Amino acid sequence: MDDRYSRQILFSPIGKEGQIKLKHKHVLIIGAGALGTSIAEILTRSGVENITIVDRDYVEWSNLQRQQLYTEADAKKRIPKVIAAKERLEAINSKAKIKAKIVDVTPIEMIQLVKGIDLIMDATDNFDIRMMINDASQKYNIPWIYGAVVGSYGISYTIIPNKSPCLHCLMKQLPISGLTCDTGGIISPIVQLITAHQTVEALKILTDNWEALRNKLISFNIWTNQQSSIDVKTLKDRNCLSCGQTPTFPFLNYENQTKTAVLCGRNTVQIRPASTEKRDLQKIASQLENMGKVEQNRFLLSFTIKPYRFVMFQDGRVLVHGTNDVIRAKSLYYRYFG
Repeated sequence: MDDRYSRQILFSPIGKEGQIKLKHKHVLIIGAGALGTSIAEILTRSGVENITIVDRDYVEWSNLQRQQLYTEADAKKRIPKVIAAKERLEAINSKAKIKAKIVDVTPIEMIQLVKGIDLIMDATDNFDIRMMINDASQKYNIPWIYGAVVGSYGISYTIIPNKSPCLHCLMKQLPISGLTCDTGGIISPIVQLITAHQTVEALKILTDNWEALRNKLISFNIWTNQQSSIDVKTLKDRNCLSCGQTPTFPFLNYENQTKTAVLCGRNTVQIRPASTEKRDLQKIASQLENMGKVEQNRFLLSFTIKPYRFVMFQDGRVLVHGTNDVIRAKSLYYRYFG
């Protein structure tokens, strides 16, 4: 057994057998922002060698305050988050096999992503995707760990199919639907606190220490020194459409997903086209170069015509920076990208 894990192996609930299990388990991390980078680094350092990271965005200066795998160089070059994360993680652990997916998750992608996965880690910032994770977890019997942070507040809950209430059950009873990033900001310590709880639960699951799971929803406000631990098992709903007796998994239906999204706290609208075939970014750049400032790398195209900036990815998805008005964003999208 590799010396690098000697201290972890000395921890008897993991031991040599648990370390071997970590090596062979496959974890899916959805989101490569504050939560995702912290989760990915902890699991990579712990010896989880098979990790898939999914994110739709690229590194910006405002990320560097709390998203621990990224550097100023990544922000300057607007490197996709999952590409920068993969490079850092493989430098941390050369045995790690990191799969980087630059995609905006829809039900179609979700069903593909969960194949062969042992655990899903929630590191996203919107409930469209979280509810898709929840339904995929229930449909394919894969545990997942919910986590969210905003300001100085954070929350986490471990969901085990056929045992615990799912997120859909909780949404009907608890006021957690507003927990996304927003203009209220965020401080880095709450990220580390929540990912500590998420990843210790992950280690328990991945090493089959099921009896050690917390089985409670926890929340913290580290600025006001408040914390709570809630037993939610009685909230499991036998009629829940996601985990009840006759589930229909409604959030895996594409019709239930929006094709535009206002990105929280960023004055940005994301537009997903109807088709996701690969775009010729070089050709598009040549069409735009006489209209505004065009920058390009092999992953994306940036086009600025003040007061707006557009970022197009190879799958045709566009981020419209400078507005949170969906109608205005669509108008601009059609004007410049057809």
